[in-house]
Amino acid sequence: MSVRNALLGLLAQRPYYGYELLAALDQISGGGDGWVINPGQIYATLERLEKGGLIEQEPTNAAAPDKPTYKATDAGRQELTEWLSAPVQTNLQRDEFYIKLMLALALEDVDPYRVIQIQRSSLYQELHAVTTQRDELDMPAGLARKLLCDKEVMHLEADLRWLEMIDARLDDVKRQPVQQIEMRPRGRPPKATRGAKSPPPTDKT
Repeated sequence: MSVRNALLGLLAQRPYYGYELLAALDQISGGGDGWVINPGQIYATLERLEKGGLIEQEPTNAAAPDKPTYKATDAGRQELTEWLSAPVQTNLQRDEFYIKLMLALALEDVDPYRVIQIQRSSLYQELHAVTTQRDELDMPAGLARKLLCDKEVMHLEADLRWLEMIDARLDDVKRQPVQQIEMRPRGRPPKATRGAKSPPPTDKT
């Protein structure tokens, strides 16, 4: 999650002070099962946003002088609008299990089918846990949280189908030749001598 843009989104709604922002972020991110956000990250981000002119402090509250309250500036609202209008980029190519599987295929003392089995078992446990969590949500108050649980369920089910496909094709993959890593020579290439002439052709007659 972009903490920077999440804070701008909250401060565009109404003024908050630091502890309120932490509680609000914890709520919209799913609490302890979502992102772990520490207070230091909140206050460091607020400081950067203020220096950038995206938020500003309201007049100090006499009843709580140690709790500065922040609100979004016009520049902050503009940046928030740009963020909301842009897609969120994902990178599904960076998958730790895929790297683990490729190494398991190359190592003689590792059973890749066992690696798949361990991953499948873990995914089923995660799927059971999130399904239970989703079903225990109070309705209609938990409807928004249910959307995130549904997304997690779909991702886990997709990963399980992917493992089934890998399992079915693993023998074919193992029969492929192992790709060798091409090692490039280290250091700088030798400099050509200026004005050097090519040796004359050898007379083979």
